Amino acid sequence: QVHLVESGGGLVQTGSSLRLSCAVSGRTFTTYTMGWFRQAPGKEREFLAAISWNGGSTKHADSVKGRFTISRDNAKNTVYLEMNNLKPEDTAVYYCAATIDRLARTGYEYWGQGTRVTVSS
Repeated sequence: QVHLVESGGGLVQTGSSLRLSCAVSGRTFTTYTMGWFRQAPGKEREFLAAISWNGGSTKHADSVKGRFTISRDNAKNTVYLEMNNLKPEDTAVYYCAATIDRLARTGYEYWGQGTRVTVSS
């Protein structure tokens, strides 16, 4: 079993930056591609970014490309999402997830409980 715990969310103003973290335990961290998703009120869950097991490959959704960056530290079993120039439309619950598939946008097997990000205008 894989356990994921997100942190770093909060209330920020438009234009601010946040770094979300996701600590992973339970299985060998480098087994997994890691991803970040978000779900805004009344909307479907949205893929944001994915990173390969060694950090050598990443994929970002067009909606956040250039503002959000995924990274991982395998020594700390942690994946990060750096978010810059935040906008009110970035308000959502943010989730990290793990999969054995390469840079997948769907089909993640394990999920965290989410961390809420609210961007005020």
